[in-house]
Amino acid sequence: MKWALSELNKFRGSQVDFEETIDLNASLEQREPSIIDISPIKVNGFLKVDELGYYAHMTVETILTVPSSRSLEPVELPLDLIIDEEYMTPRQYDALKDVPEDDKNLIIVLEKDLIDLTEAIEDFILLNLPLQVLTEEEKQSTELPKGDFWQVVSEDDIIEELESETQSTIDPRLAKLSDFFKEDEQ
Repeated sequence: MKWALSELNKFRGSQVDFEETIDLNASLEQREPSIIDISPIKVNGFLKVDELGYYAHMTVETILTVPSSRSLEPVELPLDLIIDEEYMTPRQYDALKDVPEDDKNLIIVLEKDLIDLTEAIEDFILLNLPLQVLTEEEKQSTELPKGDFWQVVSEDDIIEELESETQSTIDPRLAKLSDFFKEDEQ
């Protein structure tokens, strides 16, 4: 998934279509140790070449195997991503005028005369890894795991517990003051 700029410049004013299946298993596992396996990645898209730069649009489909965040059992996670990237040479980037800084920050300035889409694909896959992955059984179950001296508690349970504690506990030394404020309100 690498193209030399000299080769791409032959297609200036048009686009280069591509459809490939790539294997990034080793590099993704090295960058993110929690990935157990990744199926071959189907990439379909195009590179548009013009005087302003190089625009890549692609769809990426793969299946990741990652551990469940509760039980560490392997879970297959299908990913279907749409990736849009804009590349420019340093000369093209410096020639930009009337472009807001926020838009300039989205442009990838090429350090070599080469566009490597595998880096973008890897980055997008890693950015789209969910923080919570559950097996089908864990999704269906309402009971959270627990052990002898520990248990997993949901945020809702914590909030509910805190609310009930604040409502029901009044310091006995201040109990008479609460009656005082009730009389003032009437």
